[in-house]
Amino acid sequence: MPPALASAIVVVRVLIALLFIGMGIVHFIPAVTHGMAAMIPPRLRRSRVATPLRLVWFTGICEIAGGVGMLIPATRFAAALALSVFLVAVFPANAYAAEHRDRFGRVAIPFWPRLIAQLALIVLVVVVGVTSVPA
Repeated sequence: MPPALASAIVVVRVLIALLFIGMGIVHFIPAVTHGMAAMIPPRLRRSRVATPLRLVWFTGICEIAGGVGMLIPATRFAAALALSVFLVAVFPANAYAAEHRDRFGRVAIPFWPRLIAQLALIVLVVVVGVTSVPA
């Protein structure tokens, strides 16, 4: 692998890890947490155990763990797969927000751009998660 490509993979991997860790931390900021909880679609609000607030906290933990996992060679592959599944699992909340732009404002990215961005992020996560870079 050319050194420039190997360096680019490492840089993108670290940036993706920091993105997920940062977004995971944001899930615990009260003002943001309540906005994210409101994005949970009504059909997912029926559980007494998985309340919207708990789902937001759980997804925050998942993002932090996945981001950290991307930085550790022994867990990188599993983290990439888990983050890919995570991105698919949280998409309904993003789609719900897109349908209710008047309620969610700027965080409600229109459906198609959000879907394309989500798919691109999944591809990036998988590529940098499964690609070995020689030391």
